[in-house]
Amino acid sequence: MAMPAPSSDDSPNAVTTPRGALAVVFLTVFIDLLGFGIVLPAMPRQAEPYLSALGFSPLGVGAMIGVLFSVFSLMQFLFSPIWGRVSDRIGRRPMLILSLLGSVVFYAVYGLAVTFPVEQAATAIGLMLFSRIGAGIAGASVGTAAAVIADCTTPERRARGMALIGIAFGAGFTLGPLIAYFGLAIFRQQPWGVGALASLLSFAALLIAIFVFKETRRPGNATAKEFPSVSRTAAVLGMPAVGALVLIYFLSIFAFANFEATLARLTKEAFGMTDDDNFLVFAFIGVVLMLAGGFYRPLAKRLPESRLLAAGIALMILGLGGMGAVAWLVHRDAATGIAPILEKIFYVVASVAVVGFAFVNPSVSALISRNADPERQGEVLGVNQSFASLGRILGPFLGSILFSLHDSRTLPFAMAVGVLLVVATLVPRAK
Repeated sequence: MAMPAPSSDDSPNAVTTPRGALAVVFLTVFIDLLGFGIVLPAMPRQAEPYLSALGFSPLGVGAMIGVLFSVFSLMQFLFSPIWGRVSDRIGRRPMLILSLLGSVVFYAVYGLAVTFPVEQAATAIGLMLFSRIGAGIAGASVGTAAAVIADCTTPERRARGMALIGIAFGAGFTLGPLIAYFGLAIFRQQPWGVGALASLLSFAALLIAIFVFKETRRPGNATAKEFPSVSRTAAVLGMPAVGALVLIYFLSIFAFANFEATLARLTKEAFGMTDDDNFLVFAFIGVVLMLAGGFYRPLAKRLPESRLLAAGIALMILGLGGMGAVAWLVHRDAATGIAPILEKIFYVVASVAVVGFAFVNPSVSALISRNADPERQGEVLGVNQSFASLGRILGPFLGSILFSLHDSRTLPFAMAVGVLLVVATLVPRAK
């Protein structure tokens, strides 16, 4: 049996926590992200025939696919503070189990939706939208997972613990599309196979949470009896240093989402990459994200989170600025034959941006956790994840528009760099 880890606080509601809880949280977040990564690449192609049958124009089809993507993050924005605050009151385990159970159900609903013939397109799209809303609500538990890590770690080890979530995200983001690509062969390319795979993996995570995960916080937190509200969120943002950190995280996510949303279009236009090529590019990005998270953990032993945060912002500025420069050079020198060289540079600057983001993510979470009342870890980290979801809504939306406004395709990266320069001025307030 593993030795118990010290509690992160001295409150009466804290519990002595097995070190294995960190491994269970990693596995549940990882498997949950696998489900998300499996559905992500298939959904646009599966939704398009139904939307066309309903009479949507090409622009309308794109807009509705955007809605199917964004509504997931919108639900996370709305529900992350609720999940976190309720977990402060009744415990982390019930909320994680409820979240994973929801993922099982709603990914199965997605699998059902894509089995309808095009003559029943309205029913299919309605169920797809319903499944995305439900999956977003169920997936609003990352703040709760971060609170588990805060429960299990001392302040000195918190950044290393938070890095586990970033590693899980990178691994899920990498392997989800790979499993979708190869795993659908099991179902003989049946359209419902995507939802079935995601639901089955979420069910595996649910079993882990039920039978392995032990509660890290006793229920009945007296400070969490008030239901989450706008005033509660405002109170969180008014905490010393926390408001600045949440703003830093929101703007960093917003900037990085410009990169994520336009990456596939940039590689196609700049380098003529096919869908399969783009699939490998996204897998490469996920691998870098995962490795950078692993590299961050030993650094967090030696350097304070504020310094790692500043380094991450600087790397993001360099990387996204480099992406804009690559896009501009491809546009200006399209006929000179330097595209192969620029493609290699593209991989370098993309890696720099991803490493920077991998440093920002755990640094902000650890700093917020350090500055939060131990009795309100779930609520505070939930608010942080809520604003991260808002960044994932607004970033892709504005980035996609800016990408189309100029033939050089540099505007999304220019805006991202401008936003990050503002973030750099906020970092000193996070210490």
